[in-house]
Amino acid sequence: MKTRVLIVDDELSMREFLSILLEREGYEVLTAADAATALSRLASNRIDLVISDVQMPGLSGLELLASIKQQTPDTAVLLVTAFSTAEQAVEAMKLGAYDYLAKPFKVEEIKVLVRNALERSELKRENRLLREQAAESEMFVGIVGRSPRMRELFGLLRKVMETASTVLITGESGTGKELAARAIHNGSNRKHKPFVAVNCGAIPENLIESELFGHVRGAFTGAVGEHPGFFEQANGGTLFLDEIGELPLAMQTRLLRVLQEREVRRVGGNCTKKVDVRVVAASNRDLAELVRGGDFREDLYYRINVFQVVMPPLRERIEDIPLLVEHLLRKHVAAGNGTISSEALKALMNYGFPGNVRELENIIERALVLNPERITVDTLPAVLRGGERRYESAGGVQIPDDGIELEAVLEHLEKQYLQQALAKAGGSKTRAAELLRMSFRSFRYKLSKYGLGPPDGAADAVRN
Repeated sequence: MKTRVLIVDDELSMREFLSILLEREGYEVLTAADAATALSRLASNRIDLVISDVQMPGLSGLELLASIKQQTPDTAVLLVTAFSTAEQAVEAMKLGAYDYLAKPFKVEEIKVLVRNALERSELKRENRLLREQAAESEMFVGIVGRSPRMRELFGLLRKVMETASTVLITGESGTGKELAARAIHNGSNRKHKPFVAVNCGAIPENLIESELFGHVRGAFTGAVGEHPGFFEQANGGTLFLDEIGELPLAMQTRLLRVLQEREVRRVGGNCTKKVDVRVVAASNRDLAELVRGGDFREDLYYRINVFQVVMPPLRERIEDIPLLVEHLLRKHVAAGNGTISSEALKALMNYGFPGNVRELENIIERALVLNPERITVDTLPAVLRGGERRYESAGGVQIPDDGIELEAVLEHLEKQYLQQALAKAGGSKTRAAELLRMSFRSFRYKLSKYGLGPPDGAADAVRN
């Protein structure tokens, strides 16, 4: 695209002279006989440089300069006048003019000034873009993608950042709902205040009220001191309630009241405390379906669903996989020089990723354990090499002649998967539940059912 220059002068001869001169230099030239016409040109065209007379009918060149710097600050402005004064020159520079040139001027002089003004304008534009990109990287840290779905998501998140509305983030497990919540916080005017993330499904039911709203000393056995809840901890900032659909109905009622009244009462306490908290909720379950089934309060659903953000699954933005792989290689390879073969990348792009970005990261980590510098097809899990995911047992499915007790067999398989998930997750019940695509509460119930260990405490519930 050619560099575009706008010449503003009430003298036709000057407009024609400068037009011919600059077109010979390879610039695209527009003209205007007055400031009003110039502003109209600026509103409908990308202008890199304005060369304007100072003394004109209507708005002066200085007034035009002030308007340009207010509307398009990156546009360079060069003022030219036959009635130069020191006061005008000083005022022009204060208003942001690149330079102030007195008539008559030499042709080579104007060429050099135009060239220098454009270089400076381009440098300012590049610096601004770099600052914007740096700010965006800081806001959207960890969220990687350039696909149309991701560009749409980034645009939506920017709009949400500018409001104080409660936000509901929905999407499958592993799509980055917490990263989106952090982006909303980092781009808001609350970014210097706390961001508290809570997994509602990871808190035992008998501790939920205390963890969310706090308790006073002696409120119950073991309450040896004052304890501020998550709402108080997030005061002034953002509280992220992940898997909000896992909250029991009684807690949903209490949460709704806190959201409406903007005040909390600690368990065992007699007084309330005002809190200024922006709530961002998330769920990988269909909350509307839960409402229809009577498992989620309708009034709470509408209270948290003021603004909804849907995180796209990885299978709907396959074109982002090469960029994600590059990002993950930089993250997990210390020297930053990890590579991937074209065959391995093709295998990744042909896979459905039911576990989304989290599953992709696990695959990359596993591959790098096998080969710390290069990912090949041989370092990928068998499910990727085979092209489809299989859930049957290693021995396949066989029914003996005298039949089987299906429920007992299924319970045996379920117990095996629970044990394997725990082993694979290094004992973390939260992570093991994610591997099995289960809610934490359902996972704890299964462990208790099969006698595989006591449920977690609240240790996995909070990630500050």
